[in-house]
Amino acid sequence: MAAEQDHRAFEAEATRRATGSGRALSATMPRLILEARRVAATVIHGLHGRRRAGTGENFWQFRRFVSGEPAARVDWRRSARDDHLYVREQEWEAAHTVWLWPDRSPSMVFASPLVWETKLDRALVVAFALAEVLVEGGERVGIPGLMRPSASRNIIEKMAEIIVHDPTERGSLPPTFAPSPQSEIVVLSDLWSPIKDVHSTIAQLSANGAHGHVVQVVDPAEETFPFSGRVEFYDPEDGHSITVGRAEAWRAEYQERLERHRAEIRAETDRLGWSFTIHRTDRTATELLLRLHSQMGAGPNGSGINRWREATQAGRGA
Repeated sequence: MAAEQDHRAFEAEATRRATGSGRALSATMPRLILEARRVAATVIHGLHGRRRAGTGENFWQFRRFVSGEPAARVDWRRSARDDHLYVREQEWEAAHTVWLWPDRSPSMVFASPLVWETKLDRALVVAFALAEVLVEGGERVGIPGLMRPSASRNIIEKMAEIIVHDPTERGSLPPTFAPSPQSEIVVLSDLWSPIKDVHSTIAQLSANGAHGHVVQVVDPAEETFPFSGRVEFYDPEDGHSITVGRAEAWRAEYQERLERHRAEIRAETDRLGWSFTIHRTDRTATELLLRLHSQMGAGPNGSGINRWREATQAGRGA
């Protein structure tokens, strides 16, 4: 009987925390959307889009007719407007899917006095902004286990609405799913899960040949361990806490274990050809967005979206 009561109490507390977190996220979301749009606009302004002419249904542009082309390609209605001949080009439809996973587990709702926003805020802003940039470039964006790939012009609002109304408690790592070989995956998490879980997740996501990017989003306090004196450390994932008398005595061992944890993650991503990035929340979101975008469009000899586009074009020309 006591065990059943404890279980009910645990479920009630979990429901209360989830409801409170959902309301807090709903209140914060408008600010995050505005910030994501600002960051995306800054990046888009300095980028060349990946859209190009090719086989498709959507109009892309008119261009001048080139001598030697089949006359059937001339758009006579447009050409009648002036003294030049024009060809109507369609947008090349070879969009690929990019899966974005912003970690929304309890450990992400942390911000030390050294910064002004939580790890969750930063992960969502970067995910939203990256989605905006990718859709603008002609790609599809999805969230594993939550949203099917979409190229909606209102991709940020669509993602935000789905996240806010998601009633389930999310884990620290992406759910098990089978991305296609030509998709890309971006994981934004603090990665404080046991290393074996991190390794198995990355291995499963890459099993079909999908390429990915793992970003560890951390608060600067989690790197520098600026604590001293008597401190109580609380784990929001399992509810456990520990109180130490001289926290500064833990600093060297903590930093050593942190570096070892990261080295093991990097070894796995290197083995699979994935990228691994460490992002501190005292740095700008724009900095991370630019880095991710450059990694995703690394060219025909690199990894990322452009690799598939070049390969597709080569195949058509063969």
